[in-house]
Amino acid sequence: MDAEARMSLFDHLAELRTRLLKVTLAVAVLGGVSLAYAKPLFGLLMQPVLAALPADGRALVFTSGIEEINVLMKVGLYAGLFLTTPVILWQVWGFVAPGLYPSEKKMAGPFVVLGTLAFVAGAAFCYAVILPSMFQFLLREGDSAALEARLTRARREEADALRLLGLGELQSAAERAKAARGRLQAAGDGQVADATVAPSLAVELDGRLEGLGRLLDAARLGLPPPAKPVLRAVVEAHASAVAALAEGDGKAAAERMELGAAQLAGTVPQEASSWAELWKLEEALAAGAARYAAQTWTRPMLTMQEQLSLVLLLLVSFGIIFELPLVMGLLGLLGVLKASWLMRYQRHAFVFCLVAAAILTPTGDAVNLALMACPMLLCFELGVLAVWMMEQRRAAEPGPAA
Repeated sequence: MDAEARMSLFDHLAELRTRLLKVTLAVAVLGGVSLAYAKPLFGLLMQPVLAALPADGRALVFTSGIEEINVLMKVGLYAGLFLTTPVILWQVWGFVAPGLYPSEKKMAGPFVVLGTLAFVAGAAFCYAVILPSMFQFLLREGDSAALEARLTRARREEADALRLLGLGELQSAAERAKAARGRLQAAGDGQVADATVAPSLAVELDGRLEGLGRLLDAARLGLPPPAKPVLRAVVEAHASAVAALAEGDGKAAAERMELGAAQLAGTVPQEASSWAELWKLEEALAAGAARYAAQTWTRPMLTMQEQLSLVLLLLVSFGIIFELPLVMGLLGLLGVLKASWLMRYQRHAFVFCLVAAAILTPTGDAVNLALMACPMLLCFELGVLAVWMMEQRRAAEPGPAA
């Protein structure tokens, strides 16, 4: 009897080895095919990371000559693993099928299909919901991200105002500029500071200087030839401000820029208020840029390897979490899990899910913790329901296990 038991155990181990070899072969083949698409797949996986970075720094770095190759090979391997999900589930079912009733063995197809869909749904939920919010929290402060969005809109509106100025439509340009400045100042982003005490003086003065240059370029296109002598004087004021800024004299640079703006307004004296609106917008944009620079003086430098490892860990984790009801149902079929036992220790399971979510979540905020813990708890409850349904099915099933 012992010899038969040992032989039976060896048979099971041999079967397990055979099925693991089949899975390994499938991963190797599909992973090799996926290598041809590794780079676009990597770009797709890194989209949530790149979207959370500042607009002028959306790039990942590699710290060794072979890191990029290693990353692409890892992408191919994990892509093969994802594609092999139906094969893995089929082999799992084949391994446990001898312990099931004949009618239960017919559930192989639904098990594989539902298991594959659950894994894909978990990874998709992580990619679409968890990763964007997580990386926004990790890489961007909420205030700086909102400020960047407002500044981007204001700069586009400024570009349109300057185009109108270049067409000779000064009043329309001033109205557009006034509306854009009003939105900036309503949010507290465009309050112009005293040039002698501004905390980000260099950034603000550079912004004003560039703004005066853009106004000058647009005015050159939109003003008649008689205004050229005045424009020449504005050019000189701009050059003088550049020299003062290079010498570190911020106060003198600000005064010469104000002089240049006043001279520019003198080209059309009857529209001095319109010129003033355009210049106020440039000052507000410069102040907003200085505020943004003060908030984002630290910049992330992310490596390809680290970010890929983090993203893949979370994608696989959520795929497995969404498989939980199916796995629990299968264990219920085998008699390993009992619904009564699961209900008795339900509170312990809730605590375990919360702890696991806290460990897996790289951020410390309650929002991302809830986004991970809630699906885990829901999947556990669905698993308890699946085990109870399997028990009811087995109780109604006649005959011994095949």
